[in-house]
Amino acid sequence: MANPVIEELKQKQDALRARFVGKQLSEVPTPSVVLDLKQVMVNCERMLEAAENLGLQWRAHIKTHKTTELTRLQVGNHLTTPVLLIVSTILEAENITPLLKEYQSKDRHVNVLFSFPLFASAVPRLTAVSSQLGPDGLSVMIDHVDQLPYVKAIHTSSGHPPRVFIKIDVNYGRAGVKTDSPEYPALVDVLLAAEREGWLVLHGLYTHAGQSYGARKLGDAMHVLHAEFIHAHNAALKIREKSPDHAPLVLSVGATPTATTIQSPWFTGECDVHRANSKGSMRPFEEELKELWGGWQKEGYVLEIHAGVYPTLDLQQVATHARHIGLLSEEDIGISVVAEVASVYPTRGQNSKPEALINAGSLALGREPVSLDKQTSNNEETAKPYTGWGALMPWGVLAGTEEKDRSGKILGERFPNDFRGWQVGKISQEHGILTWVGDEGKKAPELKVGDRVRVWPNHACIMGAGFEYYLIIDSNCRGQEDKVRDVWCRWNGW
Repeated sequence: MANPVIEELKQKQDALRARFVGKQLSEVPTPSVVLDLKQVMVNCERMLEAAENLGLQWRAHIKTHKTTELTRLQVGNHLTTPVLLIVSTILEAENITPLLKEYQSKDRHVNVLFSFPLFASAVPRLTAVSSQLGPDGLSVMIDHVDQLPYVKAIHTSSGHPPRVFIKIDVNYGRAGVKTDSPEYPALVDVLLAAEREGWLVLHGLYTHAGQSYGARKLGDAMHVLHAEFIHAHNAALKIREKSPDHAPLVLSVGATPTATTIQSPWFTGECDVHRANSKGSMRPFEEELKELWGGWQKEGYVLEIHAGVYPTLDLQQVATHARHIGLLSEEDIGISVVAEVASVYPTRGQNSKPEALINAGSLALGREPVSLDKQTSNNEETAKPYTGWGALMPWGVLAGTEEKDRSGKILGERFPNDFRGWQVGKISQEHGILTWVGDEGKKAPELKVGDRVRVWPNHACIMGAGFEYYLIIDSNCRGQEDKVRDVWCRWNGW
C-alpha cells in the first residue's frame, strides 16, 4: 500500500522538476538554495573511501539535507557495505524508511539511529519505523535511566528489541552522560539487566564533539577525534568490567571537523615522509592513531565514524582547517543561496564604504556566526576578520574579482581571521546587508540593483531549514554550470 505522505512528496517533486529543470540560475526565483552535484558527490566519495581504507565503520547523518537523493550518495552503492544512518527528527526516519527497505531488498543490512535522547511522544512513530524495518533496523539513544520504559514500549509494540547507544558527554555539555559520574554505572547496570531480559540490545557508545567546530589550526580537530575515541573506549571498558562476555560494542564518534580528518594524506598513504619539528623528525600522529585503533579492533570493538554536514560543507567548516587546504577550502563548498541585489548604498558603510541590500536575510541564511581564533586575531595589523553571516561567491558579476591569499584560495590559511570580499555584514528577517571588507584604497567590485549573487552560508544545517527544496546544478558541465539539472525536496518539520 502506497504511503500517502511519500506520494504527496513525489507529486510535489514532479511539479517542481517541470517548473525548474532546464532553467538557468538567472531565471529562478530568489532566494533559492542550490546544491552543486559535482561537489557533494566528491565530498561523499572522499568520506566513504577514507572510512573503507582505515577499516572504520561509516554511519551517515542526514539531518543537514533531509533528502533521499543525497542519502544515496552518502551510503554509496557497494552492496556489501551496510547502510547505517543517523536522523535528528522522526520525520527524517519516516521518510528515509522506503529507501532503507529498498536496500534491504538488495540484501544490504540497514539501521537508522534516532539521535536525540528518547522521549515519550517519540515512541508510537519510532515503533512504526521499527516494525517496517524489522530486527536490528532501529537504534535509539539513551543517557538517563528514566528513558528505559520508552525503549521497552517500542519492543513491546513492534516485537523488535531496539539497539541502544549510550550517549556520552565529551565535555560539550549538550546531551549525554559523563562516564565519571555516578549516573553512568547505574545506567549501565539497568541497560545490562534489560538486555538480559531481551527487550533491548546494548549496541555501543556514541559521542559528538561539537566543540571541534572551534578548531582553527590543522591538527586541532584530529586531536579532538582522538579524545572522542578515548572517551568512548573508557566508557566501553566499564561495560566490559560488568559484562566481560558482552557482544562487541560499537564506539561511534564524530562531528564533521573530527570525522573528516580521516581524509588526511597521512592516513591515505599519499604522504611518505615524516613531519618535522624543531627537534627533527617526528612520527605522524595519524600513525599513532592507526596503531591505537588497530589494537582496539583486535580487542573486539567496532570503530565507527559519523558526520552530517560534510557533503555540503559551509563557512564554519572551512574555518576549522580540519584538513589540508587542498581538501578544505571554498572550492569544496557544495551549497549556496541565490539572491538579488535590491538596492545599493555607495557610501553608507563604515569609512564611506559601499553597502548593498539583498533579499536573503536570517530566514534564508540562518543566524549562526563563524567565531574568530582569539589567540591570533590581533597578531597582524593588516588582518581583516570575517564577521559576516555569509560571504559572496565569485560568480556572475563578481566572477574574476576575487582576492586570493598566498595559498591561492579566497578563504585561505588564515580564514576567518583574515578575509577580503563582500560579506553579509548585517542581517534581519528578510534583509541581508552586504558590507565590503578590503584593504584601504582597494575599491569594492561594483554591485548594481538587479544583480544576482550567490552566498556561501555559515552553517548549512540551519540555513537549509528555510527552504522546501534544493535546485541541483552540476559544475562538471562546462558552459552549462548554472543549468538546473534536478530538484530535491526536503523533509521539513519534526
